Amino acid sequence: MPAGRTRSAILTAARTLIAGSPPGSPLPSVGAVAAGAGVSRLSIYHHFGSKAGLERAIAEEAGRPGTAPPPGSGALERLRHRIATACGRWSSDPRLFRRLPSAAAETTGPDHDHDRQLAMALAESDLLRPGCSLREAEDVIGVVTSFAAFDRLYGDGRRSLPAVIEILNRMVGSILRSQP
Repeated sequence: MPAGRTRSAILTAARTLIAGSPPGSPLPSVGAVAAGAGVSRLSIYHHFGSKAGLERAIAEEAGRPGTAPPPGSGALERLRHRIATACGRWSSDPRLFRRLPSAAAETTGPDHDHDRQLAMALAESDLLRPGCSLREAEDVIGVVTSFAAFDRLYGDGRRSLPAVIEILNRMVGSILRSQP
């Protein structure tokens, strides 16, 4: 089987096993995923490095990030776009992200740099409220774009996606200067 098809088969088998298992049950073993994909356990380690690497890859494949904000967008528009994009990603398969909490958290790792850059852009545009540090702004951006915040508000469709985005936008207002 070609490498691309092997990787795809592994990811498909893992998602199928995770989706078919009851909430709260342990994640499927590497052996079970390998059997489901028709490959050896070594193939999984070759493609993903570890079980955690496989979990990260599953989370990354689910709900790939949306489009970039329009060119020339201001810091506030980029912030709102970041919230909407994160919510769109999480809403693509919340049950999967609930089952992969460490993977969902780790997929936000690279976003820490984006959070910092966005906080700096807000500060440079004089949009942060007086007394709000860059660190506080970065942390609030990280929280409102996290799966945990999304899942708390969205649940299993308890609120619509637009309603969740609106609530998170209001929450992020805690770091922003009052607009006249």
